[in-house]
Amino acid sequence: MTEVVLVTGASRGVGAEVATLLAAPQRHIIVNYREKAKRADAVVEDVRAASGEATAVRADVTDEQAVAAMLDGIDARFGALDVLVLNASGGLEPGADPGYPMRLNCDAQLRLAQLALPLMPAGGRIVFVTSHLAHFHGRRPVPPDSLPIATSKQAGEDALRNMTPTFEAAGVTFLVVSGDMIEGSTMVRLFERRDPDAIAPRRQASGGLPTAAEFASAIVRATCEPHNSGDTVYVGGPDYLV
Repeated sequence: MTEVVLVTGASRGVGAEVATLLAAPQRHIIVNYREKAKRADAVVEDVRAASGEATAVRADVTDEQAVAAMLDGIDARFGALDVLVLNASGGLEPGADPGYPMRLNCDAQLRLAQLALPLMPAGGRIVFVTSHLAHFHGRRPVPPDSLPIATSKQAGEDALRNMTPTFEAAGVTFLVVSGDMIEGSTMVRLFERRDPDAIAPRRQASGGLPTAAEFASAIVRATCEPHNSGDTVYVGGPDYLV
């Protein structure tokens, strides 16, 4: 029987790594993307080259109709969704209005989980991907430029955690994977473009930043390793955990 996995925001970065690492016989990866069709198609080919099956599906997760259509398509083709990886995030895109981070990182995540849950059998899993900046917001300082994302991602995590009893009643395990700044990520490059030494203290405090591959590997493990619902998996940033 084919296991069906939906990875949002999977056309590049950590999402693309997750989709590719999940490749396996008898597993079909839904590579969700918003705009970059060529990149999503390339991820599909990478999954197939790794002995898996995949389909690219365009849907802006902030668009309720597009999300509903994507899930209807999964239901019609497969009849179930076994794993949902909530990886899509953002909020600092050029031209984005002030309310966009909350719509994307909180409202859209909660709605997608709610709409997907009826498709998920007992034993299914929902994994929410976040950052230490968001997960520890309020306990650790956040750079001003990152506040909209940190605030909205934390709100998304809190909203999903409030659904834990509903997930458990359906036999679905909910997990959070939180990572330190990712070496080579857009955020790191942005900070270093403004100040070449901006990230040096973070690297020193953490003993080095995790790579996208390390973060993706932890997300993949979270989709299958034994866990209690509501558990958090931490990647990098040991100083955050003291």
